[in-house]
Amino acid sequence: MISLAGALQLNVEQETNRIVTAMQRAVREHMHKRGAVVGVSGGVDSATVLALCVKAFGPDKVIALILPEIDSDPDSERLGVLAAEACGVSPIVEHLTAALEGFGCYRRRDEAIRQVFPEYEAAAGYKAKIMLPQNVLEEGALNFFSLCIVTPEGEMKTKRLALAQYLQIVAASNFKQRARMSMLYYYAEANNYAVIGTPNKNEHEQGFFVRHGDSGADFRPIVHLLKTQVYQLANYLKVPREIIDRPPTTDTYSAHSTQQEFFFRLPFETMDLLWQAQEMGFSHEQVSSETGLKTEQVQRAFDDFDRKRKTTEHLRAPALSVPDVEAWD
Repeated sequence: MISLAGALQLNVEQETNRIVTAMQRAVREHMHKRGAVVGVSGGVDSATVLALCVKAFGPDKVIALILPEIDSDPDSERLGVLAAEACGVSPIVEHLTAALEGFGCYRRRDEAIRQVFPEYEAAAGYKAKIMLPQNVLEEGALNFFSLCIVTPEGEMKTKRLALAQYLQIVAASNFKQRARMSMLYYYAEANNYAVIGTPNKNEHEQGFFVRHGDSGADFRPIVHLLKTQVYQLANYLKVPREIIDRPPTTDTYSAHSTQQEFFFRLPFETMDLLWQAQEMGFSHEQVSSETGLKTEQVQRAFDDFDRKRKTTEHLRAPALSVPDVEAWD
């Protein structure tokens, strides 16, 4: 009987060759493009995708775009440069703060934050982020978001977000991903290249992306791989160790926020085992035996996966037309 850990293990050489071959066929034969553009964030996903692109097209046919803005962690740009240089690619840095100011991204976001914390003022040194409760294995409650601000003195204050303020903060923040997508396509169209996306399976299937933002791509080479499998490829492709060891972050909010606290609610090592178990139809008892979790904890995780898939189906669907809707009858 196959183990869960074994089910997640890749033949990394074979998987790399499979991805590279598919990407070459898609970009050159199907799209008739000359190379690839990748948005490089300083995280392991984009660094791995960049390395795969270089294997597929060579460093002279790959553009590594680094797209910081005022809220970006300075480490993101530094590690993005490191990833590009490790692949023999000269990175291009495009700062997006002015464009985002033009959209009113920060103004609209801060307006909603001040409805929760009137004292909040970004220019005075306040920072903010959105969080989910981290007790998904202990309580079967619905997800609810909280707003956390960090004062200039370092004090953290947290309040549960009402729907209106949550929607406005997210809508304003999503300008960031959509502005990055626009810049990626500028470079792609100017060079007759394809935009290569960086979402992994966790992000795509659970809806951790912005529609027409970081979901915008011509080819997505790792969307079938769970995060722990991406790490396997990263090690094989010799992605710099500092990038591999960096905890995955959203790099969207001014206060530091990991992907776990913002959305996934579980460590990737645990989540991927549970995800694989659910997909393969493992019994709750077998999952409990292999992970040490209680069966009710396994069920709570499965419920959380199902809820996220269901509530984000529209993000993965193409735009609807009149015949599409009429076909529902």
